[in-house]
Amino acid sequence: MTAPHLTQLFAVTRFFGAASLCASIDSGEFGDHHRILLVVDNATEPEAVPSLTEAAGFEALRSRFHEIVSYNELIWPNHPSHWQPRNNDLPMLRRMFRSHLGLEGEVELVLESVQVPPARALMPLFPGSPVTVYADGLMSYGPTRDTLPLETVTAVERVLHLDLVPGLAPLLLSEYEVPSRPGDGTAFRAVMAEVAEQAGLRPQISEETPPALVLGQYLSALGFLTPEEETELEVRMVRACARAGHRRIAFKAHPASGAEARAALVTAAEAAGSRLEFVEGSLPIEAYYEVSRPALVVSCFSTALSTASRFYGVPVATMGTEILLERLAPYENSNRVPVTIADTTMPRLLDSGETVPPVITEDRYEKDLVPLIRAVGYCMQAASYPQLRDETAEYLRDYDGDLLRHFKRKRISALGLTAPGVRPSAQPREASVPRRLARRARSLLRARPS
Repeated sequence: MTAPHLTQLFAVTRFFGAASLCASIDSGEFGDHHRILLVVDNATEPEAVPSLTEAAGFEALRSRFHEIVSYNELIWPNHPSHWQPRNNDLPMLRRMFRSHLGLEGEVELVLESVQVPPARALMPLFPGSPVTVYADGLMSYGPTRDTLPLETVTAVERVLHLDLVPGLAPLLLSEYEVPSRPGDGTAFRAVMAEVAEQAGLRPQISEETPPALVLGQYLSALGFLTPEEETELEVRMVRACARAGHRRIAFKAHPASGAEARAALVTAAEAAGSRLEFVEGSLPIEAYYEVSRPALVVSCFSTALSTASRFYGVPVATMGTEILLERLAPYENSNRVPVTIADTTMPRLLDSGETVPPVITEDRYEKDLVPLIRAVGYCMQAASYPQLRDETAEYLRDYDGDLLRHFKRKRISALGLTAPGVRPSAQPREASVPRRLARRARSLLRARPS
């Protein structure tokens, strides 16, 4: 009997995510099936910016897919960040998508996040299709942000993630007992090497020592800092690198950020006796790591700090995590776990140029980091992770450090927990009914004969 034809739809919004998926494909995670890459452009005005497929180095990824389709063109004039099909339109849209994509058999969806569009738009169009969630950053180690519909969580079969923190399992979707699998770092590096070669990146032939690299983020766009505060943080990073003895400093802005801070950064570097260079282009910084290793990588909590340290052996340092830990609101903010990981496991660069060793070294991840992240995750989404309550209560009871750096008194008290200097004021919330039902439904589906 011939096996049914299977088409895999990979929805990507970023070059980095597409490269991560290519590494998973090369590692055999998706078998040998017909693969279609759905390119999603979430820019405010997608028509005004180049498509992902036009980026330098993209040709290195193309060979993994049999077809590449613009999701924006499929749903035009709707915007992919907002479009959600109406129930009455679903039968028509299902036929349209299948016809346009040439789908005749079964479909598997590979999605970046099932909580927001385009995933929330695609899943109703292919009801009953299995879903793989891929997570390419530190956010996968944090809890699921929202309660998800029953039909969503029962469709998700696994979470694929980059293995950025050894021994730490993602909390993402774990409350629904969705298994997670770490990606192959060697395959990821091989893909980035292809991208670097395709883009024509070459090692800089110079007798000078390699530069320190400062990575900008878009903290002001997320509302964590004002634009002025973000510029000042980046200026501090540049000055600290200069004071640490780096005569060359490179700066790579986040693709979503503007260019207003450039003059201030150049001035700060020159005043400190260093020369500032700018890394241009939209390629993931990992492609540059492949051809020109920096002497040091500095940022606040960028995933690129983790890839530099984990996959390339490049020294890294953070600056500003204490500000973010204080500013992140509400406590459930999905960036809390990434900031916590950076804050505790990476060296800290001081304004003087000195580097302070990490609070938690890799040999103590299992003993110190895992319980910290699980406790923070529980405090963020207590209703979703009742199984973590007892260990969190024990962890906080014996907490010996700066409690307010990673926890909040009001949150601990509201959850009915005890910590040094904190008294409980409420009973804990139980797991929400939708989440209990979803876990039960997944258990029944696993037990059902195939």
